[in-house]
Amino acid sequence: MLTIVWHTELHRGRAGEFHSREMPAVVQPSVWWFEVERSALVLGSSQPIEHVDTQWCDHHDIDVVRRRSGGGAVLLQPADVLWADILIPSDHPFWTPDVSSSAQWVGEAWARALASLGHDGLSVHRGPMTHSTWSSRVCFAGRGAGEVMLGDQKVVGVSQRRVRQGARFQCALYSNWRPDAHVALFAAPGPSADDLDGLVATVNTPFELIRTALSQQLPVVAGGRG
Repeated sequence: MLTIVWHTELHRGRAGEFHSREMPAVVQPSVWWFEVERSALVLGSSQPIEHVDTQWCDHHDIDVVRRRSGGGAVLLQPADVLWADILIPSDHPFWTPDVSSSAQWVGEAWARALASLGHDGLSVHRGPMTHSTWSSRVCFAGRGAGEVMLGDQKVVGVSQRRVRQGARFQCALYSNWRPDAHVALFAAPGPSADDLDGLVATVNTPFELIRTALSQQLPVVAGGRG
């Protein structure tokens, strides 16, 4: 049995710097933790810029950046969001060509980690993306494979970028969900606060404890997904 060693990094800075970071030429199983020091609205890879009121964002010092994985926008505000990228190489035992199931083990690791901290009743979404009225604009308004749910509320959002040398699973959870803060960012017709209220189950546990719990729940033996 192959023992898997996870390499962990913690970075602080602006969201654009992290999203522009390239995949290594040789990918090792890794967790990249990011702490944003400035608010940012992060658009999905193919999300139209017309969804956003860029003048409002610029006036209020909110970066508008684009990630290389799909889905709707994610608002990152310091101390409100825990963000991690989980990387595996394409020859890793957990790699699968089936995109609809490739993030399943990631969500299961998150669910176990949160359960170990007393967050019960979680499930991991299986199957294709479930869309809603606003999911093309707001990531947490939809539901994708491998994402962690509490009933109908999203707990951990997961998107992924797949390249020849491996996969990069970009994960986020909120300690504080602000519907009003989202509304002002979007050009008309955009969602109202009522549209976004109740979409997210927040996790009010110190981020350092969650980081430790996830590191303890990531699979370390080949052949044992989840």
